[in-house]
Amino acid sequence: MTQTTKQISKSRAPRNRTLTLSEREYNKYKKRLLPLDQKATLASLLDRTICRDLFEILPLLPEKSVDLLFLDPPYNLTKNFNELKFSQRSLSQYEQWLETWLPSLTRTLKPTASVYICGDWRSSSALQNIAARLFTIRNRITWEREKGRGAKKNWKNASEDIWFCTVSNDYIFNLDAIKLKRKVLAPYTDTTKTPKDWHQSNNGRFRLTHPPNLWTDLTVPFWSMPENTDHPTQKPEKLLARIILASSNPGSVILDPFLGSGTTSVVARKLGRHYIGIERDEAYCCLAEKRLEIARTDSSIQGYHNGVFWERNTLSEQKSEKL
Repeated sequence: MTQTTKQISKSRAPRNRTLTLSEREYNKYKKRLLPLDQKATLASLLDRTICRDLFEILPLLPEKSVDLLFLDPPYNLTKNFNELKFSQRSLSQYEQWLETWLPSLTRTLKPTASVYICGDWRSSSALQNIAARLFTIRNRITWEREKGRGAKKNWKNASEDIWFCTVSNDYIFNLDAIKLKRKVLAPYTDTTKTPKDWHQSNNGRFRLTHPPNLWTDLTVPFWSMPENTDHPTQKPEKLLARIILASSNPGSVILDPFLGSGTTSVVARKLGRHYIGIERDEAYCCLAEKRLEIARTDSSIQGYHNGVFWERNTLSEQKSEKL
């Protein structure tokens, strides 16, 4: 039984909106994948999904062509990704594994490029060590990943890290594109002044605030969300939207060498950027292509509306608000 057939036969609740592939869709999207087998030009890779192992095609990627590199490699955990299994190892061995490919990937970056590297508390120090050797570390973002019931004899693991790095001191950071819209709860009684960045609406008062490095407004994809897939470590589209808007401009080139089910490419398309996605699993590549096709006619991103990032659970305000 193929992985696609497993997805089709899996029993799901009537209101489950998880994206799956039929055999017909699998065969359709498989034809769109790029089996990179020779040194490529940037033009030949733009807006394509490459179905290959990153480690096999690193020398084939063009140099100094990427504006934003988003890295979401396997964390230092034992986990199955369809037919591929990643096994947990010691922290030093994990750092050695990162060293086998990340330095080679830097040749694809422009001097003005930004790099975001995902990890969890187990892998954090290894990621910091290698990032410090290769880039300038600007910040460590921590985002709330509220999912699962938690451990019985430990604190529930509800956060992940993203290391924000740059190749040089000349880099893009679009602050006005990533401001967060929060409800104003504190009273303000001075009617002679207009509070800075406040906006009054029928749903209350809101304020545009600078984004911190602690992100608590994200929703991890789950079965009732149309962006959800069966990929075990799928990132929210809202998370990628914040990163892409902050560290790239329209027309920029975004590279994700561990694409999974395609979130980075999908959000890049929705926001008018070019993408290059690399993923070794064919089923996940086909899911990415299906999501990319949907994104041609639906550019919505949950939690991002009218050019503003909203707090979690404010969908009604987003729909009624006109900025």
